[in-house]
Amino acid sequence: MKKSFVFQIMIFIAWMAIVPISIYAIYRAFPPTSDIDWILLIGLTVLSLVTAYWPANINGVPYFLIQWVSLAVFLRFGLFIEIIVFQISMIPFIYRLKLTRKELYRMPWNSIMFLLVSFISGFAFLKFGGGIHTHDIKEIISYGLLYILVNITANHILLKVSGLLLGNRTPFFTMEDAWDYLTCCFVLPMGITLYILGEHVGVISIILLGIPFYIAIKLLQLYGTSSKLNKELSNAAHFGHQLADRLSSEETLDLFMDRVPKMVSVDGLYMIDRRKQTGTLSVLRAYENGKMILKNVTHKELSTGLLTEILTTETKFGVNKRSELDLCSNDYLPSDTQSVLALPLLREKSMEGILLLTSKKKNFFKDYQIKILELICSYFIVSLEKARYVENAKHSSERCGLTGLFNYRYFDQHLTDMMGDLNNRNISNLSLIMLDIDYFKRINDNYGHQSGNDILCGIADLLRREVASRGTIARYGGEEFVVLLPNYSKKAALKIAEHLRKTIEQQPFEISPDLIEDVSHLVVHVTASIGVSSAYEDTDDGPSLLRNADQAMYIGAKQKGRNRVAGF
Repeated sequence: MKKSFVFQIMIFIAWMAIVPISIYAIYRAFPPTSDIDWILLIGLTVLSLVTAYWPANINGVPYFLIQWVSLAVFLRFGLFIEIIVFQISMIPFIYRLKLTRKELYRMPWNSIMFLLVSFISGFAFLKFGGGIHTHDIKEIISYGLLYILVNITANHILLKVSGLLLGNRTPFFTMEDAWDYLTCCFVLPMGITLYILGEHVGVISIILLGIPFYIAIKLLQLYGTSSKLNKELSNAAHFGHQLADRLSSEETLDLFMDRVPKMVSVDGLYMIDRRKQTGTLSVLRAYENGKMILKNVTHKELSTGLLTEILTTETKFGVNKRSELDLCSNDYLPSDTQSVLALPLLREKSMEGILLLTSKKKNFFKDYQIKILELICSYFIVSLEKARYVENAKHSSERCGLTGLFNYRYFDQHLTDMMGDLNNRNISNLSLIMLDIDYFKRINDNYGHQSGNDILCGIADLLRREVASRGTIARYGGEEFVVLLPNYSKKAALKIAEHLRKTIEQQPFEISPDLIEDVSHLVVHVTASIGVSSAYEDTDDGPSLLRNADQAMYIGAKQKGRNRVAGF
């Protein structure tokens, strides 16, 4: 959550008012022992820095096991020295957070929290009778356990309170919190061993325990990375199957834009299309701060600056911090963007688009994430191509190749579906208009079949223009067309039919006659006979609705002179 400048200043002021005075007060109340082993203390401080820099990684969550060093420092040197060492160890901890300028308030905020955790756990140890620099093993174990448990609990509660104050509310107890308490089984014996060994062999104890600790942490990190990578690869494969199941390009694109931000936890995701013929770039979809948005960006803005390199090389391109990003033209990206990754969407070695991902964190994109994203992009391209093939096949099976209108096969099923809607009372009426071009054979005989095709296409365009928004238009066969009108009564359908008849009669149609020499273009006029039927006024089933409209057209219009509208 973004914090105001005033809020951040208040945090720094609070730190100056609390931390220095508190440390001085603790020094006066709990002064360090006079026999300080400075070499051992420096060694333990270095060990705490190393421990804070390399956290244990369990199920993808980092755990900073610094308590084992803190316990040894506290048992040997007391509360004041432990607080100082704990504050120093905050440096690599803060460094790993990769804070932006707007997040710098977290430095004093965490310093205050570290101070409170150290004081609460140390005070509890002393209050309940624990002793500093003791050699009683039972006392060390019992009070050491108390120190660790209070330390973890205080840290847990302060983190939840901090989340509430900063607007980052989380459940009070999670699996990650449970793992915090389980680490007690590791940090307690390690901390006690470090303290006792330090008493006997001094700074050598740091080497004897620090090296195996470091090896254990690295093994945990490797295991955690491997486990996380396997999980994400499994998720990517599952996602690839989900993409492949989509039968339309829009569904494929929508699923991709919905899932990828959740899989990679990015703040911004942009699907940029590149037209094959012209190379023009445009934003198809845009995701920012948890929601889909409309993003109007010109080709000029997209093709210059940030994306110049990927357009030239057609290979991935990344930026890891704002200072690098500021060198490029990127006005269309949010101002708090730190990391950017651009991946080419390749099909048959040709770049059809660009996937642009952004994060508010520095150095956000890891190598393994980039590889997984490249894998997901390959799934996406294959799935999109498949969806387009299915769409084209479906379009070909449902459409008339000449006019582009729906064909009889589609219309027959659609009529059945609409009758179902009528029976279920999803619609109130269902009317059907059947239209036949008058004397169409004469056009073919006098001008050629291409001219007949010109007339059919012209009628199809006219119907689309006049009634496409009201119902479904189909070429029924030959020179016959049908229009299905849901929620239109027979009376309303007759008015529409009459309007169509007049419009066709007045419409000039341009044809290209094959049978007339020296004439490339010719304007002709045609008329149409139209029949209308309605459910439930005339029938209660689909086939009868068609037959009734056909009968009305031939008996009521054709046989009575053509260029007429007749109802059943």
